[in-house]
Amino acid sequence: MKDFHLEKRRLVLSGIAVGIIVIYLVRLFTLQIMSDDYRKSADSNAFLKKIEFPSRGNITDRNGKLLVYNQPAYDIMVVMNEAENRIDTTDFCRALNITKQYFVQRMNDIKDRNKNPGYSRFTQQLFLRQISDTQFSAFQEKMFRFPGFYIQRRSVRQYNMPIAAHVLGDLAEVSQSDIEDDNYYQPGDYIGKQGIEKAYEKDLRGVKGVQIMLRDAHGRIKGHYQNGEYDQKPVPGKDLKLGLDAKLQALGEKLMEGKLGAIVAIEPKTGEVLCMVSSPTYDPRSMIGRMRGKNQHMMAIDPAKPLLNRAIMGQYPPGSTFKTGQAVTYLTEHTTDPIHSLYPCHGGFYFKGLHVGCHFHPSPLSVVPALGTSCNGFFCWGLYYMLTNPKYGNVEKALDVWRDYMVSMGFGYKLGIDIPGEKRGMIPNSAFYDNAFGKWNALSVISISIGQGEVNLTPLQIANLGATIANRGYYITPHVVSTVGGKPLPAKFHQRHYTKGSRASYQWVIEGMKASVAGGTSHGAVHPGYQLAGKTGTAQNRGRDHSVFMGFAPVDTPKIAICVYVENGGFGAVYGVPIGSLMIEQYVNGKLTRNDSIMAVTMQHRHIDYGFDRPMTHADSLRVDSIKRVMAVKDSIRKAEEDKLAKERAAADEQKAKEEQKKKEEKQGKPLNDPAVIEDNEPKVETEREHKPKRDSEKDRE
Repeated sequence: MKDFHLEKRRLVLSGIAVGIIVIYLVRLFTLQIMSDDYRKSADSNAFLKKIEFPSRGNITDRNGKLLVYNQPAYDIMVVMNEAENRIDTTDFCRALNITKQYFVQRMNDIKDRNKNPGYSRFTQQLFLRQISDTQFSAFQEKMFRFPGFYIQRRSVRQYNMPIAAHVLGDLAEVSQSDIEDDNYYQPGDYIGKQGIEKAYEKDLRGVKGVQIMLRDAHGRIKGHYQNGEYDQKPVPGKDLKLGLDAKLQALGEKLMEGKLGAIVAIEPKTGEVLCMVSSPTYDPRSMIGRMRGKNQHMMAIDPAKPLLNRAIMGQYPPGSTFKTGQAVTYLTEHTTDPIHSLYPCHGGFYFKGLHVGCHFHPSPLSVVPALGTSCNGFFCWGLYYMLTNPKYGNVEKALDVWRDYMVSMGFGYKLGIDIPGEKRGMIPNSAFYDNAFGKWNALSVISISIGQGEVNLTPLQIANLGATIANRGYYITPHVVSTVGGKPLPAKFHQRHYTKGSRASYQWVIEGMKASVAGGTSHGAVHPGYQLAGKTGTAQNRGRDHSVFMGFAPVDTPKIAICVYVENGGFGAVYGVPIGSLMIEQYVNGKLTRNDSIMAVTMQHRHIDYGFDRPMTHADSLRVDSIKRVMAVKDSIRKAEEDKLAKERAAADEQKAKEEQKKKEEKQGKPLNDPAVIEDNEPKVETEREHKPKRDSEKDRE
C-alpha cells in the first residue's frame, strides 16, 4: 500500500533543497555579475587607477587677448580600505594644517552615502580640495607615512583681467544630479555653472586620462601595469575665441560703476557680441578657490543683485527706442505715409479724454522729425490709425498683425544667445488683452506705441533692434563665442533673420535716427570722423525714470550697434547718450580723445543713490519682482476700467442732453427728426496757430 504521507514529505524536502540552490545561484549571480564590489576589491589590491585631468580650454577675446587660463591645483584623495586605522592622525593633521575635529568630520562625511552617494571604500574619494603650494610641498614629503592618501593634480581657472564675470561664468563642484546626468563626472569633479563655462562645458572640459599602476602584496606602487600599455592620456579641452573686445568691455564696466543697468554691443554683420556689461558686476577671481561659497553667499544677499545678468535677464520697458520698430510697422503696412502723414502733438496725444504727454516741439510732424524729436503724439496716432484701419476687420486682428511685426524683430521670445539664462520679455497679443480687460479698443493699449504699458524687452533685444536697423531689415542671432577650437559655430549663428519690415521703411527710420543725433534728443552723441544714428528713451517707472540709448555707427558701414540701459537714470540724454557715444567712439576709433577720456572718468564717478538700507534676501528679491509684475497688470486693468467708466459717463451725459433738448423742442413745437448732438469720432488735426501748445512737466520729457 502506497504511503501518501511519506510522498508529500519527500516533495516538501525536494522543494526546500531546490529553493536553497536557487537562492545560492541568485546570490552568486548578484556578487559576480551585478555587483562590482569584489572586482573593485581585487583590483584595488593589485592596481591603482590614477585619473589624469585634462587641461581646460583657454578663453581669449576677439583680438587674441587671454582672458581665462589654467593654473595647477592639488587635491588630497583617500582610499578608505587602505587608510582606516593605519595612520598617525595627529601627524597627518599637522602636515595639512587642519584640526583633528575636521579630519574626523570629513572622514565621516565621506562614508555617509546620503552626503556622498557614489561612495566606495575601494576607490579614491576626495578628502581635501585645492590645497596651496605650501601645503602640497609639506604633505608630499610625508605622504609615505599616510597609506591610502594620494595627491591628485588638476587645474583651476585663473582670470587675466577682472572683467566680464557674467559672460565668462564660473566652475563649481558637481552635484549629484550632474553625476547622474553624465557619467563623465565623479564626486569632486568640477563643472561649468554659469556663462560660457556652462554653455560650452563639453568643449572646454576635454577627456580624462588614466594611469593603471601595479601594486605588490604590501600595497606599494611597483610601476605601470604592462609598461603603460593600457594607460590613456588626457585630451585637453578646446580653446574658445570670443567676439568680445576686452578694452571695450573694461570701459563699459567703468562707465557703469555706481549704477544699475546694462550695456550690450553687437557687430551687426556677424551678430557677435562686442561687450556685455551688467552692473553691478564682480571680480570673477572671487568665484574660485575655497572662498567661493562665502563670496557667492554675500553676493546673493546683496540688494543690488550683482549675480543677476541684467543684459539678458533684465526685462524693462524700452521707452522711446521702441518707436523705431513702430515706424517700420506703420510704414510697411501703409497705414502711415512717410511724407504726407502729419500728426498733431500739442503737448501730447489728446483724444476722447485720454492724454499721453509729450515735450514741446513743432507740430504737426511727419515720421522723420517725429523720430528726431521723439514725439509721443505721432506714434500714438500711428498706432490708433493702424488698429482702427478697416482693412484688418477689427481691432483684435489689427493688433495681432502688429504683434507679428514685433516678433519678427526679435521681441517677445528668446533670441537664442549662446549663454544660459536669457529671458524673453513681453509683447502682448489680442488674447492677452481679452483675458486682462474683457472689452478693449485702440485707446486701451495706446501706450505700447511708445514702449510703455505691457511691453518689456531685455537690453540684448534693444541692442539687436539697433543691429537690425543697421542691417536695413535683418539680424543674425547674437552670440558671444566666435570660434571653438579654431572652428566656426553652427550654421544657426550665421543665418540672417529677416523682419516683416520693408527696406525702404528702415531707411526712413535711419533718417529719423540721424536727425535725432544732428539736432534732436540724441544730439550729445555727435562725434567727428564718422556718422552716428541714435535714439534715446526715457522709460517710465515706479520712481525715477530709466535712461536708455540705442544706436549704431558708422551709418553707411555699421561696425557696432549698442544699447545702454541705466535704471533710474532719468532722461535718455543724461546717462544713456554719453555712455553710448563713448563706447561707440572707443570701438570705431580704437581709443578716446583726450577730452572724451576726461568725460569717461567723470561719468565713471557719477553714481546714483538707490537707497539700499539693508541686505536683501533672495526671497525678498523674488517677492519684489512678483509685486512689480502684479502691479503692472493691476495698473493696466485699472486704466481700462477708468476708460470704460469715462465712456459710460460720457454716454449718460450725452443721453441726458438729448432728452433735455427733446423736451425743449417739444415745448417750442419744433420737429424732433434732427439730432440734438452731432458726434465727431475722428480727431481734428489742429495747427500750431489754432492751438498754442503747452509745455508739459519734465517727467513727460524725452
